[in-house]
Amino acid sequence: MNKDNLLNEIFEYIKNYDSQIGELINFQTPERLREKLDFSILPAGGDDNSLLTDVQNYLKYSVKTNNKQFLNQLYSGENLPAFIGEIITALTNTSMYTYEVAPIATLIEKELINKMCKIAGFKNGGGTFATGGSNANMLAMMSARNKILPLVKQKGLQSAPLLSAFVSDQSHYSFDTAANILGIGSKHVYKIKSDSSGKMIVSDLQNAIENSIKRGETPFFIAATAGTTLLGAFDSLDKIANIAKLYHLWMHVDGSFGGSIILSKKYKFLFKGLENADSFTWNPHKLMNVPLIASVLLLKDKHRLMKNLSDLNTDYIYHDNDLEEYNLGKQSVQCGRRVDALKVWLAWRYYGDLGYEKRINRMFELAAHAEKTVKNNDKLQLLAERQSLNINFIYKSKDRSKDNELNLMIRENLMRKGISMVNYGYLKDKVSIRLVISNPDVSEKDLNEFFNNFIAMGDSIQEKITENTPKAHTEKCLISENYE
Repeated sequence: MNKDNLLNEIFEYIKNYDSQIGELINFQTPERLREKLDFSILPAGGDDNSLLTDVQNYLKYSVKTNNKQFLNQLYSGENLPAFIGEIITALTNTSMYTYEVAPIATLIEKELINKMCKIAGFKNGGGTFATGGSNANMLAMMSARNKILPLVKQKGLQSAPLLSAFVSDQSHYSFDTAANILGIGSKHVYKIKSDSSGKMIVSDLQNAIENSIKRGETPFFIAATAGTTLLGAFDSLDKIANIAKLYHLWMHVDGSFGGSIILSKKYKFLFKGLENADSFTWNPHKLMNVPLIASVLLLKDKHRLMKNLSDLNTDYIYHDNDLEEYNLGKQSVQCGRRVDALKVWLAWRYYGDLGYEKRINRMFELAAHAEKTVKNNDKLQLLAERQSLNINFIYKSKDRSKDNELNLMIRENLMRKGISMVNYGYLKDKVSIRLVISNPDVSEKDLNEFFNNFIAMGDSIQEKITENTPKAHTEKCLISENYE
């Protein structure tokens, strides 16, 4: 098949993809999927006839994250201009290390960073696109470490003081990973208690810092959260900033999930104090609905990223000329770096500030509707007051001691049957179904359908559960049907 015909066929599949999103997922166990699709064949001679079949199968068995019953992750939905940006990015296939190979992409990224810094309140800020919120958080911790220990780049940590960092007990696990990678050690990342709404308790933060100093450690880093993973809570940034200033600590704000909410004038109050932070992680691939990955680290000091790295003896890439300040690779820990800025640029140009503000506000309206639905249904229980876009609830078992077991089975059955996808976590020892509103194209009708599905599945499973049926056997019986 020639190139033009092949591309036409592929784009026909893409065009028809939207018509297939009625099926959320054609769930298969790993064993069944391996039986259906032979993953062991990577032919020595190549097989150009397999391409269309492979694409078709990939689409058939993938989760349709733009389906309006996909409420499982902190991202969902679709964004046409951003999707087009993905295609153009792959077509041009360049890297973000020098202006020479990425001229327009460099200017786009610099303009986006400037705009996002202005929104965050960083008047003379800078930043970079990263490969996800976890890596952006690591770069923030690295920046804090290198600021307090400027010689660590050459000498390492052998003779350095023992550093300590402070995060909420609701924070993302990426800070432990960052401490591991940076030589700080996850045991020196202290988890600060949160209140019933999921916000960091500032008095506990101050006590933890004082205790760390008494142990002979050197506190250097605080991470606040703007939108926690489970409850969608926003820490009190202004109060935490006061503590950071008092002890001369770097303050980072992890807005991996909730960062885009800052685009709404109505809800920007949640970010009060952000302008006093040193860095901010913001993921457009979450609530701006840009395809993965689009993640940004913003810093108050525009020169900080350049100071993070040793002098780069790389004259085979970076040449002495008048374009040096546009060579973005010199402030990145990556060499080759994909152009993630284009899709954000195209989407932002398409929707504009006001369009994105309306989308964010719409998500809050939908979250309020979901919360009200739970509160008004006797079969459901709200486990925590809504903080932003996360609704935590359960189906109430007739035997309340079986709440955890029953809700896990409801969630599993809905997913395996391809009806709805929703995730869960634990509030202390209690399973909490976590419904996330991250797609502004979802309607109240779609949410009502989800709750109806959830309740109907709960009713059905509860009828099958008997006091004499062991838990493991019950679960096996209820999720071992043929989901062809």
